[in-house]
Amino acid sequence: MHTPHRIDPRHHSPDRPAAPHDPYDELGALAGPPPGGVPGEDAARRRAGPRPERPPRAAAHRGTRRRRRRSGVLPLAVKAVAGLVVLTAFAALADRWAVLYAERKAADTLKGQLDLAAAPEVEIGGFPFLTQLAGGKLDSVRVTVPDVAADRVSLAKVSATAQDIRLDTDGLTSVRGAEIPRVDGDVLLSFADLNRELGASQVSFTGEGGNRVKARGTLPVAGHDLRLHADATIRRQADRGITTEIGGMRLDIGELATYRPGPRASDGLHLTRKASADLARETRKARALLSVPAIVQRLGVPEATVRESLDDDGELAELTGSPHFARQARSLDLIDLAKDNPGILRALGLDPGLLDALSQLTRPVLADRLSLAFELPEPPNGDLRLRDVRVAKDGIRVRLTGSGLSVGTP
Repeated sequence: MHTPHRIDPRHHSPDRPAAPHDPYDELGALAGPPPGGVPGEDAARRRAGPRPERPPRAAAHRGTRRRRRRSGVLPLAVKAVAGLVVLTAFAALADRWAVLYAERKAADTLKGQLDLAAAPEVEIGGFPFLTQLAGGKLDSVRVTVPDVAADRVSLAKVSATAQDIRLDTDGLTSVRGAEIPRVDGDVLLSFADLNRELGASQVSFTGEGGNRVKARGTLPVAGHDLRLHADATIRRQADRGITTEIGGMRLDIGELATYRPGPRASDGLHLTRKASADLARETRKARALLSVPAIVQRLGVPEATVRESLDDDGELAELTGSPHFARQARSLDLIDLAKDNPGILRALGLDPGLLDALSQLTRPVLADRLSLAFELPEPPNGDLRLRDVRVAKDGIRVRLTGSGLSVGTP
């Protein structure tokens, strides 16, 4: 018997009419799979293995919110730090500007009160400055005054540092004056400046250690450049000055003679050791000396010996070549002899015009030309003193102390 074939409505031909719609099928789909699941689904799940656990949706949401909250706080902190840095920089800049302004005003005030040729350098210490100004007291102020006129020389630099300066202020905008309880510093008299300021004599000064200064160079006298040798001893004079004692002064006229100013027997114009020794070979000069009776008398040579020497060159060479004659010739003061015998200098090869110039170049005059003495200008108020004079490599240095000083309106 032939069994008729059932046609599945899901595979019906399009040209055939659709099967009637069953509403119970839709309700079954909405209700989900049966309690036992879809046939074959459990076997497939077992073959695939355990499924990875997923975090609860609510926990993942909370983590995302925390990350968003942290990412929002970080930019705010960065901005706050950057703003603080900018404000600090502006505050420091304003403080430094105020310091520069105050230093310039203080320099102008000191220039006027001390009658200086140029404004000094003023450096205000401590930070912040505005806080000090508001409190009416500065930690420290350093003042450097260059080229201070002091007698014949100029002080290269006067530097002083004051501590705990009390200000007379009217708020932050007006400073009427300042009181300086104590100041310490030093004064420099530079050798370089001395060489320049006393350069007309072409003399250079160098330190010899301790409190001694050596002067060497040339001194123009009556059209002749005489070599100068001198030594100075530096001492403090009273409380505000230093004095120099010049010693060992000597002017060399080539290799012929040496002039030492002073009243001693060794002072005056004398032949050098070489010149006196050369008399034995320079017959003309030896005869010129022995032809003057005053010279012969001072040499202590018997008249008979002198007559024989003037007549016989051999006797003359024997006389002038003796060590005794050379020593006696060096002891002669040619300036003293030339007063009565002006031709003697010419006979010895010296310019007679040099005699008058040397006679006027007395010890006080020459010492004054080489003097390094100075006195510190007196301040308008307070006390300023010099201490501890010493000779350094670059010049003469003196320690400076002061008290009870003030600037501006009292």
